[in-house]
Amino acid sequence: MSAIMEIPTITPAMKQQFQDEGYFILERALGDYFLELLRGECQIFIDLIHAEMDKQGTDVLHINHRGKRYFIGNRWRESTRLHEFLFSDLMAEVCRATLGPDAFLFVEQFVLKAAEVGMKFAWHQDSGYLGPQTPHKPYLSCWCALDDMKVENGTIDILPFSRFDSRETMQHEQEKGTNDMVGYFGEDSGVPVIVPAGSIAVFSSRMFHRSGSNLTKTMRRVYLAQYSCEPILRNDGSGKSWGMAVPFLKRGANIFDLSRETIS
Repeated sequence: MSAIMEIPTITPAMKQQFQDEGYFILERALGDYFLELLRGECQIFIDLIHAEMDKQGTDVLHINHRGKRYFIGNRWRESTRLHEFLFSDLMAEVCRATLGPDAFLFVEQFVLKAAEVGMKFAWHQDSGYLGPQTPHKPYLSCWCALDDMKVENGTIDILPFSRFDSRETMQHEQEKGTNDMVGYFGEDSGVPVIVPAGSIAVFSSRMFHRSGSNLTKTMRRVYLAQYSCEPILRNDGSGKSWGMAVPFLKRGANIFDLSRETIS
């Protein structure tokens, strides 16, 4: 499925930190192979979006703005390579350490902030975008840094569980002007995730986080892979899932079957 690579050790201390604080960091976990794979696929999708913009004679396509920001999500089936990372031994190990023996791919997306114009994102829980009206167990966010992350280029700030008085999904409000969902209005500035390229911030969907603007002269690239311990169903009686529900782990074993998926 992918090149042989050393899987970073997820220590008992990391697992305990995830339970106590809602996150842990795996520095340089991607290795050269996955880092270059994700960077390459990122550029392919940017080029495809630009081509479609050119075709339509526009610089705005859905929520993508040419040269400013890009959200390229749930398109792994259009890639010949993203499955190598999403269903890799590395991500299987991360899921087992956090979600347990069962896991489904829920959402995947590239989140890109262009040089000097990338927008900030307000304090939110990822679960806040589903809202309390969609009951679900906490899912997992794996925030993969494709560039060196620092305050200046808009890394995320995280608010560990110990610095907020609830681990539940909070009510979020839509912020005027950005349409961001905001669920924390306190004064805690959080903990900045300052990590080298190839690192993964692993955190619960109920942990608050935000990101600043990119003030540097280069693009800030992130790949976000999210997994759930069970399909997350819409609360409308349709039986349809919110996001994806691609089987990945069952009783700890990797059951992903590429032959059942349509890959371009």
